[in-house]
Amino acid sequence: MSIFVDENTKVIVQGITGSQGRFHGLRNRDYGTKVLAGVTPGKAGTDVDGVPVFDTVVDAVDKTGADTSFVVVPPKFAPDAILEAAKAGIRLIVCITEGIPAQDEAKVYNILVNDYPNTRLIGPNCPGIISPGKCNIGITSGDIALEGGPVGIVSRSGTLTYQALHELSMQGVGQTTCVGIGGDPVPGTSFIDCLSEFEKDPQTKAVMMIGEIGGDAEERAAEFIAKEMSKPVVAYIAGVTAPAGKKMGHAGAIISGSSGTAQAKMEALEKAGVQVAPNPTVAGELMVQVVKAL
Repeated sequence: MSIFVDENTKVIVQGITGSQGRFHGLRNRDYGTKVLAGVTPGKAGTDVDGVPVFDTVVDAVDKTGADTSFVVVPPKFAPDAILEAAKAGIRLIVCITEGIPAQDEAKVYNILVNDYPNTRLIGPNCPGIISPGKCNIGITSGDIALEGGPVGIVSRSGTLTYQALHELSMQGVGQTTCVGIGGDPVPGTSFIDCLSEFEKDPQTKAVMMIGEIGGDAEERAAEFIAKEMSKPVVAYIAGVTAPAGKKMGHAGAIISGSSGTAQAKMEALEKAGVQVAPNPTVAGELMVQVVKAL
């Protein structure tokens, strides 16, 4: 099985007439994802390589029955695009947009939680989600993923998402679903959200978790793992050598004193019974050993 998306997921692309929306939307379609429509205000009646374009998400949903949206629009318009999709009844929104102000992210997150509890947002500022062989929404290359399970992946880092997929695929270890949750301060989907779904998924037998410095998401995930997870977890935390008080990479990757350090996160995960690797390659090797022992 998989989590959040599968071969039946029906997708629209908000921003499909832009260069990035066109490139990634059609790439997802070519992978096999059911990309049924695009949305760009003022472009209704046109198409992008055969994909019909509508003015609004409501129109696109009414005409196609889509249940998922891929948001590929500039930071200025992304918050409204996300909320438009939620209001139209979209159940899953994947937003790859980088540079959305944290205040806007917080507002959107709170509106979704309070007014649209049945809508899930993945991102923003993330690579998206892929269930190998079934559905790919975002910017992850399908070539580095291997279908058949049994490993689920959740990562804050986009680049390390790709490396985790590649490391496992090169060893012949397939993945159920790989979720890039993004490294911004207010992600729509958390480690715990993904870990909970992987724990319930019968095909997922083990989980790889990629974290990084900043915030306390990894520490909270460690508490969840200790209390709720029966499946083995392998983790890697990026940013071991990052200096305190300096932003590194993502907007959420900033540490202050002993809070949010890689060492603190690693210790919390190890205490929860997680195998913590010193680098991504070793994380892949550890997961291969875990899978062999299942």
